[in-house]
Amino acid sequence: MAGNSFGDLFRISTFGESHGKAIGVIIDGCPSLVDIDEEFIQSELDKRRPGQSKITTQRKESDTAQILSGTFEGKSTGTPIAIIIPNEDQRSKDYSHIQDKFRPSHADYTYQVKYGIRDYRGGGRSSARETAARVAAGAVAKLFLKKHGIEIFAHVSGVGTIEAPNLDAKDLAALLETREQNIVRCADPATAAEMETFINQVRKNGDTVGGRISTIIRHVPVGLGEPVFDKLHADLAKAMMSINAVHGFEYGSGFDGSTMLGSEHNDIFVKDGDKISTITNFSGGIQGGISNGMDITFKTAFKPVATIMRDQDTINEEGQETTISGKGRHDPCVVPRAVIIVEAMAALVIADHLLKYKAYSTHAH
Repeated sequence: MAGNSFGDLFRISTFGESHGKAIGVIIDGCPSLVDIDEEFIQSELDKRRPGQSKITTQRKESDTAQILSGTFEGKSTGTPIAIIIPNEDQRSKDYSHIQDKFRPSHADYTYQVKYGIRDYRGGGRSSARETAARVAAGAVAKLFLKKHGIEIFAHVSGVGTIEAPNLDAKDLAALLETREQNIVRCADPATAAEMETFINQVRKNGDTVGGRISTIIRHVPVGLGEPVFDKLHADLAKAMMSINAVHGFEYGSGFDGSTMLGSEHNDIFVKDGDKISTITNFSGGIQGGISNGMDITFKTAFKPVATIMRDQDTINEEGQETTISGKGRHDPCVVPRAVIIVEAMAALVIADHLLKYKAYSTHAH
């Protein structure tokens, strides 16, 4: 199976299945002398782990990261960093009823046809359990970016038809503190309460609902991004679209920009001392595929979780019509746990492009 690696200079490869012994990641290209804060890495994983609240799957996993290589005395050595996360609470019997049936909107059918074999226990490699390895790698990328003053913040900005108001994004640390005070991970407390009530009702009805995550990346230097095919927003889009259940990505003004006139949408340059900025930021901090020094902003849309606690019509491997029942432990809404995954993938993209910037740009410092 190809497609298990991501990035060029800061490159990761993940491995493992939902119901295997462990999942893990190899990080290749992390520069030396980065402070590898294991408590921070674990705290990032804790934000993604299952069983953390009443609106997430009740699978009980500590998601305890074990660093096997690439560090010495708390710092990266410049050699590959290997991290494994043991699986502790597999209940493979929960999936025995679907071993020969195709779950609607899952990867069961496509995996079976493509490979001639599939791990029906939780979806195997197609399971969102794989994203824990990405979060561990993203935490290392964040520690590297911290040395360069780059901040990344994401939060749940929409669930179903509920939308949070636009944030005053001057203080990301304050927004982070507010976000972590509610189980939905929305930085607006009033909207978070409304979202939680709605998700709970959806869960009681045996259904699921999608949502949206908004992201801000701050203090990115001018010049990250490679024309023509490796534009910064193109790599961010690929990173986000690689996350389970993601069905949409937009940056800056996004689809709303298609309704505007050029005279409304153009970001006018101004100079304040030695700093050049723009009055508006419809470009989302990226112009011509290259960062322009403004905040990078984008939004990621997640579909409803495919497993619902209701009977659905489907077919089996013989092509016969049958019925499938939703069982097991699943999220009624994936976005509260996906916030940290979005941040992790964004960190991996920025870290990779920062290394390219330093390697290729005559103005890098």
